[in-house]
Amino acid sequence: MSLDIKNLSGGYGQLTVLKDISFVVPDGTLTALVGLNGSGKSTTINHVIGLLNPKQGSITLNGLSLTQQPVDYKAQIAYIPEQPVVYEELTLKEHLALTIATYHLDEKIAWQRANELLKTFRLDDKLTWFPTHFSKGMRQKVMIVMAFITDAKLFIIDEPFLGLDVIAVNDLLTLIDNRKKQGVTFLLTTHVLDTIDKHADQFVYLKDGQVAAQGAASDFVTLVPELAVDEG
Repeated sequence: MSLDIKNLSGGYGQLTVLKDISFVVPDGTLTALVGLNGSGKSTTINHVIGLLNPKQGSITLNGLSLTQQPVDYKAQIAYIPEQPVVYEELTLKEHLALTIATYHLDEKIAWQRANELLKTFRLDDKLTWFPTHFSKGMRQKVMIVMAFITDAKLFIIDEPFLGLDVIAVNDLLTLIDNRKKQGVTFLLTTHVLDTIDKHADQFVYLKDGQVAAQGAASDFVTLVPELAVDEG
């Protein structure tokens, strides 16, 4: 099973941003959703996570429909947004406790996983900190830890490397690779493919709200030469 987007059109109010896009994200793979600003990447993500309703088309995840089985559909997803979403009145420990409760996780297993991730991202001595003390990069790390303590089948990560230091980027890529080996699926947005070209299995290139190209990550330079030139 997989994430299957068929003939999706949608946007905001009367504004149609996405125009009949279709692609599949197979199990245990990383699909890079690539495109310049305004291409429709974030709008696609907002439809997949259920923040926007499709004007036409369908979205299913492991056979569950977003429109027909929204609760069970969304329970399979962990989302890391481009701009971290944190609660100023909660400590880091309380953020993790909220995630564990929301996803109905086994507390012992979840906290073991959390402690390992906190050490990896050098947050293990900051459990009593409030978000006001966190930098942008640290807030991003909090979002990563919250997502990866779950047993989500699909991780959606929106421009994950903005604000992260080099070590954190490598740690995140290692986490992604390890979860992929366990059959977990990833949809990741990026402007260019250079950071994750060795980790992505396929790409979908959006341009003006349409799928302009898609294929194996190794074929990106051939199929999307305009972005390859920009990278060079």
